[in-house]
Amino acid sequence: MIASQPGHPGGLLKRLGRIGRHFSRPRAAWVVAMLATITMSLTEPLIPALLQPLLDHGFQQRSLPVWLVPAALLGLFGVRGLAGFIAQMALAKLTTQGLLRLRTAMFDRLQQAKLSLFSQQSSSALANTIVYEVQTGSSLLVSALMTLTRDSVTLLALLSYLMYINWKLTLIVAGLFPAVAFVMRTLSRRLYRLTKTSQTATDELAYVVEENVLANRDIRVQGAQRVQSERFFLLADGLRRLSMKATAAGSAMTPLTQLLAAVALSCVISVALLQSADQSTTVGSFVAFVTAMLMLVAPLKHLSELASPITRGLAALERGLDLIDNIEIETGGNFSTERATGLIRFERLRVEFNDSSPPAVDDFSLTIEPGETVALVGASGAGKTTLANLLPRFVEPSAGAVLLDGHDVRDWKLGALRQQFALVSQHVVMLSGSLASNVTLGQHLDRQRVRDCLVSANLEGFLAELPAGIDTEVGHNAMQLSGGQRQRLAIARALYKDAPILILDEATSALDAESERAVQEALERLMQNRTTLVIAHRLSTVQHADRIVVMAGGRIVESGRPSELLRTDGHYARMFRAGFEHPNPTPSHV
Repeated sequence: MIASQPGHPGGLLKRLGRIGRHFSRPRAAWVVAMLATITMSLTEPLIPALLQPLLDHGFQQRSLPVWLVPAALLGLFGVRGLAGFIAQMALAKLTTQGLLRLRTAMFDRLQQAKLSLFSQQSSSALANTIVYEVQTGSSLLVSALMTLTRDSVTLLALLSYLMYINWKLTLIVAGLFPAVAFVMRTLSRRLYRLTKTSQTATDELAYVVEENVLANRDIRVQGAQRVQSERFFLLADGLRRLSMKATAAGSAMTPLTQLLAAVALSCVISVALLQSADQSTTVGSFVAFVTAMLMLVAPLKHLSELASPITRGLAALERGLDLIDNIEIETGGNFSTERATGLIRFERLRVEFNDSSPPAVDDFSLTIEPGETVALVGASGAGKTTLANLLPRFVEPSAGAVLLDGHDVRDWKLGALRQQFALVSQHVVMLSGSLASNVTLGQHLDRQRVRDCLVSANLEGFLAELPAGIDTEVGHNAMQLSGGQRQRLAIARALYKDAPILILDEATSALDAESERAVQEALERLMQNRTTLVIAHRLSTVQHADRIVVMAGGRIVESGRPSELLRTDGHYARMFRAGFEHPNPTPSHV
C-alpha cells in the first residue's frame, strides 16, 4: 500500500500518530514549546528589516537616531534568546516524559509476553531496543519536529518579507522548493531502508558479543578466538558499509540543497542588477532582500537535513512500538484460590515443539497426590523438564490437559497459578540487589523471616561472614558466590515464598559431594508438607521419594517406590546398576 511507504506523506503521518500517543503529554509543554519556537522564528525577518532603514536613512540620509538600531537589536536578540531557552526546556520535558512512558510500556509488555518471545529474540536485542534505541529515536524525532516547526515558520516569515520587498525576485527563490522536495523525498526513502537494515545488523553484532561473553571459557578451551574474531569482523564490516551508505544518503542532501540555493542566488543577483538600472531598487532594499534570501539557506539546509533524524528516529521508535503492539501476551482464566491443596493430574498429554521432531511428551498421564514427592528420572530428552514447565504454563500442551486441584491450569488466573509454585533449578538466576531482595523477590519483606530462611537453607555460616548481613549487595547475578551458595540461596527463596508445590529441576546436579550434602539437607526441610516434583539424573538424590517415574521418549516406562523398582529389576534397576549418576566435571564449592 502506498500509505505505508516511508516517503509517502500518509505513511509518515500514520507512523507519527502511532508514536504521538506516548509523547503527546503534557499538552501544556507542547503549547509552550510551539509558541516559544514560533516567537523565535518570527523574529528572523526583523534582522534584514532593520538593514533597509539603516542603509537608506542611517548612512545615506542620516535621519535615523543613533540609539534606535542598537536598542532594537538588543531587544530582538533578547526575545530570541528567552524564547529559545523556554523552547529547549519544554522540549526536554516532552522528550524525557515521553521516553519514560514508552520505556515503561515496553518493559511491562516484556513482562507479560509469551515465553516464545525469548527464544525468538536475543536478550541483547531486547535490551538494545528498550534502553538505547528508543532514547536515541525519541531525542532525534522530538528535536526534528521542533526544528521542522521553527524552520518552516522562519521560511514562511522570510518569504512573506521577500514578497513584500520584491515579489518578482521572490518568485525566482520559490522555484527552488520543488527541486529541494524531490531531493529530500528520494534520499529519505533510501535512508529509511538503510536504517532498518542497520538496526538488524546491529542486533546481530550485539548477539555475537553476548554469545562470546557467555561462552568465553568454551571458546578459549577450544581455541576458537580467531574464528570468533573473524565472525565479529565480518558483521562489524557489514555494519560499517551500511553506515557509510546511510551517511552518504544523509550528507548528500545538504550540498545538493546549497547548490540549488546558489543557482537561485545567481538568478536573483542578475535580475536585481537589471532592476537597479531603472532605479526601482534602492541599496537598502537590495541588501535587505539579499540578506533575507541568504537567511533562507539556513532553514532550507535544516529542513533538508531533517530526513535523516526523522527517518532514524521513526525506525528506532517503531521497533519499540512493535514490541508493544505486535507481541502476544500470556492469557489466563478466571479461577483462583489463595493456596492450592497440591493435587496434580496430567491427562493424556502430548507436547510437540515442531513438526520435524518427535513429541517431547507423548500420551502421558500421571496423578500426584497432595504432599507426595514424585521423582522423574530418565535420560536427557526424556521429557522431564517439559513436564515441569507445563505446570506454571511456561509450555503449553499440544493435546491433553494439566489439572491443579481439579481445574485445568489454563482456567487459572496466571498470577494465582504461579503463586502456587516454588522452583529450584540447576541454573540459579539472581538479580542485582541485596541478599534480602533476592530472597523475597517481589514478596513483602520480613527481615527476621529472611534470616530464618537463610539459616534453614544452611547459609547461617555464610550470613555471619557478611559485613552488611542480609543487606549485602550480591552483584551481577551473584557471580561472586559459589555454586553451592547460589543453590542454597535459591532454596531460601523457595522457603520464603512458602508455596504448596515445589519443583526441583536438577537442583544438585552441578555440585560436588560436600556442597550436595549441604543443599540436600536444606531441600529436605523445604520439601516437608509440600507436593514435590523432583527431576534428577543423580539417583542418590531421589531415594527418599514416595514414588519414582521412569521416562523415555516422553512416556512412562516404569513407576513405583524406589525399593520396589530395584526388586523388579526393570529400567530403574538397570540404570542404578549402570551408574546412571554422572559426576560433575566442574564441581562447585561451599
